[in-house]
Amino acid sequence: MFRRVLTIGLLVVMGAVLAQAKDLALVSNKGNGMSDITMAELVKVCKAQMNRWPDGKPATFVMRSPASGEARMVVEKIYAMTPDAVDALVTSANHERSNHPAIVVVSSDDELVRRVASTPGAIGLVDVYSINSSVQVVKVGGKLPLEPGYPLHGN
Repeated sequence: MFRRVLTIGLLVVMGAVLAQAKDLALVSNKGNGMSDITMAELVKVCKAQMNRWPDGKPATFVMRSPASGEARMVVEKIYAMTPDAVDALVTSANHERSNHPAIVVVSSDDELVRRVASTPGAIGLVDVYSINSSVQVVKVGGKLPLEPGYPLHGN
């Protein structure tokens, strides 16, 4: 009996861990013409340290709320900060940039994809299962989501 309860408990815990593991895809506005970005460049865009793309378009990063569970991997792997520190960074980066913010925070993956699709120069990190034809998937460090070695692979 104890063994059976322990087995069921382990299955429940493993299922919960697997449910939280997700792969993120970097998506871009189709007009960006971007096909690849290094992890270092991605971090610079996400932290508003790179304001323009090589073609001169303003760079905008679209993300889920730093406090949300969906953004946990972005907060850990890209920002390496607490959610509160990321919130402060977003506020600081967007100060006096109301016409074209450096970082846009949205409430859902669908909204993220729509915002990236409609904003020239925008990129965003979204669950791979939320991608649609309105955006372009961008390689990170030469790898596409779900390829071995992709840096934004879930836990």
